[in-house]
Amino acid sequence: MHSAAVIDYLRPDTTELNPAPFELCHRVRAEDAFAIGWTELAKDRFLVRAGWPPSHPFFAPLHGGVHDPLLIVETMRQSTMAVLHAGYGIPLDHHFLLTELAYVYHPEGFGVSGTEDLADLEITFSDLTYRGRNLSHLTVGWVVRRDGRTVATGGGQARLISPGVYRRLRGGRVTPVTYRPQAPAADASLVGRSRTEDVLLSPTPVDGLWELRPDTGHTTLFQRPADHIPGMLLFEAARQAAAAAVAPAPFLPARGSIVFHQYAEFDSPCLVEAIPVPTGARGTETLQVTGHQGGAELFRCTFTTPLSS
Repeated sequence: MHSAAVIDYLRPDTTELNPAPFELCHRVRAEDAFAIGWTELAKDRFLVRAGWPPSHPFFAPLHGGVHDPLLIVETMRQSTMAVLHAGYGIPLDHHFLLTELAYVYHPEGFGVSGTEDLADLEITFSDLTYRGRNLSHLTVGWVVRRDGRTVATGGGQARLISPGVYRRLRGGRVTPVTYRPQAPAADASLVGRSRTEDVLLSPTPVDGLWELRPDTGHTTLFQRPADHIPGMLLFEAARQAAAAAVAPAPFLPARGSIVFHQYAEFDSPCLVEAIPVPTGARGTETLQVTGHQGGAELFRCTFTTPLSS
């Protein structure tokens, strides 16, 4: 494992990074992998350099010309997986499950330049728990910097599961599923998207209540065969429900959190609901979004967006 001096920030021209192949990020297309390279700073502390394209078919820049906050969250997730595989020797066939995640995003730090924008993620692992010799649970913290300035922070809890444990945990439900939505998509502009194929919600007769409409043919959200609905898809669906709740005002999820309670399956409707949450904070609006399936809560999410002046 490559080591480097422990310093607050590493400039691009001062540190030789280990490569971060897109396979380590659990991506099958290089254009969907945002980690470029990594290095170890100290025990359980790493730096990952990331690059964000000026445009992307799914993680497109938002109004105001800023990178999408969920692109930053996806970069946090990918960078963590790359470091766990490369830095801790976790086999590629192990499953990485984020059970909870929270982030704070400062939009003034995420302007899109028109070329690849570089950022450095400082990743710190703590509360590492082992099952025998295998790492099984951990806490992760992220600090995202551009040009030496902190522009986002985050933290989460994760589990690492071997293939055998995963099969037992899933009760044998590990056969990949092909699923195409039959329900009509919500209006793309209402949920903050520009393309119908990126819309993950379908209207229901109840105002503010949506039915999830995953599509395993989506090339960004489903890059590998899946036996359950991915957590990042649920996070994006929650964002779309929150965007619809504040429409026609613009929605920028500058602060967000999500807790996952159980796997989301393809064979039962998943209902997503967003409601305003009084906070007393001026200049912002907070939305709580929940997902339910079969009468059980799948996830609970909160977004805070600045109010337009």
